[in-house]
Amino acid sequence: MLELKAISKGFPGVRALQDVSLTFLPGEIHGLMGENGAGKSTAIKIAGGIHVPDTGDVVLNGRRVVFRDCREALAHGVGLVSQELFVIPDASVAENILLERWVTRMPGVIDWHATRAEAVRQMRRVGLDVDPELPVRNLSAAQKQLVQIAKALTARASVLLLDEPTSCLTEHEVTKLYGLLRELRATGVVLVFVSHKLEEVFALCDRVTVLRDGRFVGTRETSKLSPAELVTMMIGRECNDDHLGRLAPDWSQPVLQADHLCRAGKVNDASFTLHRGEILGFYGLIGSGRTELARVIVGEDRIDAGRILVRGEAAKIESVRDSLYRHRIGYVTENRKEEGLFLHDSVRMNLSVAVWPRLRSGLLRAIGVEREEQLARDQIASLRVKTSSAEQAVGTLSGGNQQKVSIGKWLAADCDILIVDEPTVGVDVGAKQQIHQLIWDLAARGGKSLIVISSDLPELVRLANRILVFREQRIVGEVRDIDTAKKTYAQVSAEIAPHFA
Repeated sequence: MLELKAISKGFPGVRALQDVSLTFLPGEIHGLMGENGAGKSTAIKIAGGIHVPDTGDVVLNGRRVVFRDCREALAHGVGLVSQELFVIPDASVAENILLERWVTRMPGVIDWHATRAEAVRQMRRVGLDVDPELPVRNLSAAQKQLVQIAKALTARASVLLLDEPTSCLTEHEVTKLYGLLRELRATGVVLVFVSHKLEEVFALCDRVTVLRDGRFVGTRETSKLSPAELVTMMIGRECNDDHLGRLAPDWSQPVLQADHLCRAGKVNDASFTLHRGEILGFYGLIGSGRTELARVIVGEDRIDAGRILVRGEAAKIESVRDSLYRHRIGYVTENRKEEGLFLHDSVRMNLSVAVWPRLRSGLLRAIGVEREEQLARDQIASLRVKTSSAEQAVGTLSGGNQQKVSIGKWLAADCDILIVDEPTVGVDVGAKQQIHQLIWDLAARGGKSLIVISSDLPELVRLANRILVFREQRIVGEVRDIDTAKKTYAQVSAEIAPHFA
């Protein structure tokens, strides 16, 4: 049994937890839910040894424990899979998974063959199909998350804390993980599962606890709770998850065209057209080519063959800077912590960095501080970013609020074409609806053109006109007329299924 007793924890300008008591039982999967900034991640980081509470106790199997770090927690059988990607970029996949748990021939002598074989076994358990000798820096954010999960499984912990483990996984990987967690539950492991996805909690969890604004709201059995009741517990109001409405793209105005694009090992003969006012969805499994194609378009990866046309003219895009300043194409990366944000810098700086040239004034070309501050205030208010001030470091925000800042940076740049990769990863149900509305409004009312890449098929059904289906680095199918025909998730899923048979 794991207990948090009267836990309080504060950070500069933020009271993350206030007198919270939680109990987690062996042989159950316990969901922990709440809006961004509710205190979920702080609670399990305290249980997992990353944070020390200001007041209160952590009790494990009836004994009070004080963990100085996550290694000490793991030594007591408490493993943590954080939504932050704690990996060693230049080490191999196998080395990351078996770190500190090497298979040895004798003391101090690592059996690399056996270590690699054990890593492959754990990779298969989580559905990670890559070369175990590949450096982790070459993996996608979703693949890095699978590495973290595989690493936790090797520890054979009696308590496993999972903070948004499926945030960027597709349905296939999620199904694989569900099976693993149910196996662990059957062996008596304590499983704490933090998620923003209602369907996950009801499919997987035995009980669910809700936090709101750092305080305990309640614990309920999921079998006796409806989704509407759970949402009300989380945000204090009802939410609507219907399709946002019919869009009216100008099909006579292509704004972005890919013509037989190729990038060795990543994209193979990809062609599509994006129109003015359209939301185009990209859907597929990890490594299927959806994110890889986006990176080629914005100049993050070079083109081996094919061409890109922007507003009907051939475009040579060699960098993200080219895509933004020459062609007004923005890219919200799926990996906000490593590629999307400057974590040690302020919210203000992160929101304005893409438009610094526009904010310069005077002979010295200095950035106008007042204009920068006004831009930051406008974006914070519009996106409802929970922050003590515009000067707060982005790295100290909750994961969902970091995602809002990542999106807000490109909204401030006022791009005509916006590619958004996993727009609501790590975002709570209330903020998710708000971001969906922002994306839809950009197309419907602002005439912007968007590509939305998502592992969450219901998200694409809610937003998109069309969905392109990716498999093995190719575009293998297309679902049309989603908004005009008011297609349901079940209908779209049925159309997509043959492509994965």
